[in-house]
Amino acid sequence: MFGNSKGNMADTNNRDLSPAQEAKRSTAAHSAMPPASETNSSISSGLSIIGKIVGQGKLGIFGHVEGEVHASTVEIGDGAQVEGDIVAEELTIGGRVKGTIHANRVKLNSTAVVEGDIHHRSLAIEENAQFEGMSRRQENVISTPSLVPAKRSPASAD
Repeated sequence: MFGNSKGNMADTNNRDLSPAQEAKRSTAAHSAMPPASETNSSISSGLSIIGKIVGQGKLGIFGHVEGEVHASTVEIGDGAQVEGDIVAEELTIGGRVKGTIHANRVKLNSTAVVEGDIHHRSLAIEENAQFEGMSRRQENVISTPSLVPAKRSPASAD
């Protein structure tokens, strides 16, 4: 029951790798990973986060977020709450949002409750969804490269 498994033997064999072989193996493992734009992240129903969330790829929110949210694709599930501004290429809301939304494509599911302004290129609102605020259609709400702001270096003292 507690004998070596195939996984443990592989770990034992990897200890014999030279640094060059280990680097090559590590590089191969990283190249097999999907690009950052295809990553999926999730905030589960029992989790509350206070702060700014910035990322690429798909973000599923099923808990409570208090702060800004920036991602390529955002899904706010039934029962989830977001208090803060949202910037996304595509946004689907099934829970509660209080804040300003900037997204090219916005969909409010029948369970959505939104309080705030929506700046969008396309907006779909299902029957029974609740929306209180202003809707403003714009051709280019966001540009994908600007989703993740560039890091600023601290100002140098001259």
